[in-house]
Amino acid sequence: MRVTINGKPFESTGPTTLETVLHESGYVQRTGVAAAVNEEVIPQARWKEKALESGDKILIITASQGG
Repeated sequence: MRVTINGKPFESTGPTTLETVLHESGYVQRTGVAAAVNEEVIPQARWKEKALESGDKILIITASQGG
């Protein structure tokens, strides 16, 4: 299955959830991460149940320290 993460193509091994794709793509950190699928923000509590479809566009934002 092909999706786009932050504008870059990403391929997963099959039907999957948002949480699985976040882990596969290296976004394993649970705090300070926000995710949207097709411009809809998905709360972290729903990452395990949010099924993805081929062609979905995922935006991942991570918080960082500094000023």
